[in-house]
Amino acid sequence: MRLSTKGRYAVMAMTDLAKRQDESEGRAVALAEIAARQQISLSYLEQLFARLRRKGLVISARGPGGGYRLARKATETFIADIVLAVDEPLRATRCGLSKNQAKGCMAGGERCMTHDLWEEMGRQIHGYLASVSVADVLKGELRPQGAIGGRPMEMAAE
Repeated sequence: MRLSTKGRYAVMAMTDLAKRQDESEGRAVALAEIAARQQISLSYLEQLFARLRRKGLVISARGPGGGYRLARKATETFIADIVLAVDEPLRATRCGLSKNQAKGCMAGGERCMTHDLWEEMGRQIHGYLASVSVADVLKGELRPQGAIGGRPMEMAAE
C-alpha cells in the first residue's frame, strides 16, 4: 500500500478539526488554524478540504467565523473514507496502475506470483482503516483488532 502525504495530512487535519470542533462547541474551524497547528501548507490543506467537501465529509461555512465542520459525528467518520476522499488508493499491488496493466503487473498482463498476498494485505489494511473512526484516533483507541489468520499479531518495537 502506498499512502502519500495527501492521505496522512487529510487524516491529521480531520482529527484536528474534530478535536477543535468539540472544544468550541461545534463552531467552524478555520483552515489557517489547522495548518498552523499541524504544520501543513494552507494551500495544500485547501486542496484537500475541497475534495473532502465534495465527498461529503466536511461542511464549509463562509464569512466571519467561517471555516469547516465535520459533516458527520467523529464516531461516524472513518479513516478509510478520508483517505479515499483525497484520491489515495488503498491498494498494495502494482496491478492496474496503468491502462496497459488491466489484469496484472507483469509483461503481457500476467499476475506476479505474490499478487494474491499483496491484494489480501491491501484488503486487510482497508478493513482496519474502515474500522477506525476519527473519534477512536482522538481517544487513542487503536488496539490491535485481535488475530489475523488465527495467529496473534505482534507489534514491532518503534
